[in-house]
Order: sequence, then C-alpha cells, then structure tokens
Amino acid sequence: MQDNIFNAFNEQAKGMYAPVSKFNGLMVDSLEKMTEFQLNAVKAYAEIFLGQMKKAADVKDVDSLRSLSSSQAETAATINKKVIEDAKALSEMAVEFKSQVEAILEESRAAATSAAAPKSAPKAAAKATA
Repeated sequence: MQDNIFNAFNEQAKGMYAPVSKFNGLMVDSLEKMTEFQLNAVKAYAEIFLGQMKKAADVKDVDSLRSLSSSQAETAATINKKVIEDAKALSEMAVEFKSQVEAILEESRAAATSAAAPKSAPKAAAKATA
C-alpha cells in the first residue's frame, strides 16, 4: 500500500517538475548562447577600435591624417552595419527563446489537462446518473 502511494507521488512529482526542468535547461542554453554572442561582439568591436587606434598612432603628416579621416567614415559605416546585424541576431534569439518557452507551457498545459480529464470524467458520469 505504501509503495503504491510513494509510486503515485513519484509519478506526480515527475510530471509536475518536468516542465520546470525543461525550462531550466532552456535558460542555461539561452544564457550560453547569449554569453557566446556577447563575447564575440565585444571581440569584434574591440578589433575595430584597436584598428582605428593603430591608424591614429600612425598619423605622421597631412596625408596620413586624411587617410585616417576617410577610414573613420568607413569604420563608422561598418560599426553601424554590425550594430544592426547584432540587434537582428539578438531579436532572433529572443523570438526563438519565446517560442520554446511557449512550447514548454503548451506541453505542460496539455499534460495537466489530460491528467485532469480522467478524474473529472467519473464525476460527470456520476452527475449524469443522479
């Protein structure tokens, strides 16, 4: 008798905590992706900045100053493009995360509904016969 109670409790706990476990796994995966993305972005922006600093350090005359000035405009355009691409990538990651969370919630809702349905069916039958 006690084994049956413990087994039933164990099964209910598995069903109850499975969505939480899936969500936690999703959070870890998402944080890992975001961290990798941010590290790559910082590296890319640092390389751009350091490149400009090296060019600025190489300025020795008016011609090299003109060259630096024109390269800064190109660099600004590159940074603008990178910022837009990064924002788009972040948006896509957020949309993917949202859809995965919604899938977990829907799966959890469906499991809860199916678990509750057999319990309510005998009550409905008892009311119908009364």
